[in-house]
Amino acid sequence: MAGLSLVGITGMYLRQVKEAGLLGLIGYLVFGAGYLLMTSVEVIGAVVFSTLARTAPGYVNDVFAVFTGGHASGDIGLMQVLNLAAAATFLGGGLLFGIGLFRTKVLARWAAVLLAAGSVATLAIPLLPQVNERLFAIPTGVAMMGLGYSLWRDQRAGAIRSLPQNADFPLNPAGAK
Repeated sequence: MAGLSLVGITGMYLRQVKEAGLLGLIGYLVFGAGYLLMTSVEVIGAVVFSTLARTAPGYVNDVFAVFTGGHASGDIGLMQVLNLAAAATFLGGGLLFGIGLFRTKVLARWAAVLLAAGSVATLAIPLLPQVNERLFAIPTGVAMMGLGYSLWRDQRAGAIRSLPQNADFPLNPAGAK
């Protein structure tokens, strides 16, 4: 998810790089950093912790406890900092990038507002039961789909506009000079 989102926001930013200005650039960089940090956390969880669980199960349990809203009984080192950095860059970057997208008036503005609001709404996750945690991904996902569709639709419309209007001549590449 994070890798595909990074590709998607890169396409969105590149489509409106001139209109985005400094706010759009900062939002893109911070949001992209958030997705890169999320990817690193997931890779550590999948690759390192599966091996580490045999030799240091207490450490792995403490990290999972912290990542799911609990408390660690031991020291988890910089994993807490990495988790907080991923959260902060996702929240701040989503808000800034959403505002930047809204201001450019290039892609769907409703989706840009939803991206900004959905990113900030994840602040409520610790206040609600854990069963509701995944529901907070829905607004951001819908916003990313709306922005992606808007980007795709905009690219198709540009390609159609660039076709020549004079179609009286046959398209024969062998006869081209």
